[in-house]
Amino acid sequence: MNVVQPKTLSDLADEVDHRMEEELERVVTKSLLFNLGDGKVYYDSGATLAAKYPGKFMLMGDDPRLPKMPAKPTLLDYFRCRFASMNHLLQSATHALKAGLPEKTILACLLHDIAVAGFIRADHGYWGAQMIEPYVDEEVSWAVRAHQALRFFPDESVGYKYPEAYIKAFGADYKPEPYIYEAYKRAREHKWYMSARLICVNDIYSFDPNAKVSIDDFVDIVGRHFRQPEEGLGWDSSPSAHMWRTLMRPTRFL
Repeated sequence: MNVVQPKTLSDLADEVDHRMEEELERVVTKSLLFNLGDGKVYYDSGATLAAKYPGKFMLMGDDPRLPKMPAKPTLLDYFRCRFASMNHLLQSATHALKAGLPEKTILACLLHDIAVAGFIRADHGYWGAQMIEPYVDEEVSWAVRAHQALRFFPDESVGYKYPEAYIKAFGADYKPEPYIYEAYKRAREHKWYMSARLICVNDIYSFDPNAKVSIDDFVDIVGRHFRQPEEGLGWDSSPSAHMWRTLMRPTRFL
């Protein structure tokens, strides 16, 4: 009797991708790191894929599976069309808003995890800060970067304790890497330390998926403190414009 092995999530994802590829006129490829995680230590060249999918072309524009972005996208368009979940960011910003904190701090809370929501989890504070740096006050981007280290260290002066969620996620014996300790020490002596610490205080480590929050509550704050490029976020020439373009068209072949 042959025993049918259950399909892995990777197998199911491959099947979905295959069905989509058959329906699309152009080939949508996985990232090289995604393939590496599947044990594939090579990447398909354009010639290889052309032979594998005759009559099709590499995707070099919009991915039709994703919501259409406006010609000149704004930060709010990315929230609505590209971020996997706004709930966590909106709840954090709502806490800061209700606490009567300065608008720059509220904006920092709104943006502190945008790398996780739309780009990458690893070193998300650094990625997020780099993404927003050309468009916000320096204090905001610094706070977003520094919160990554500060969240691992309590501060009784503002009632911040080590999150119980981290014990469940990483284990009771987890210790941050040395570069996190060094970043924490530098941040403690910085003039904007409290701006970053307040992100941690207003972060939601066990957020409520049923909470009623809306990006509309922050439109005016974003308008006052986020410098929207005239060309559209991603089409300007800032040092991080390419990161926003990657969010806009994440499956482009090149």
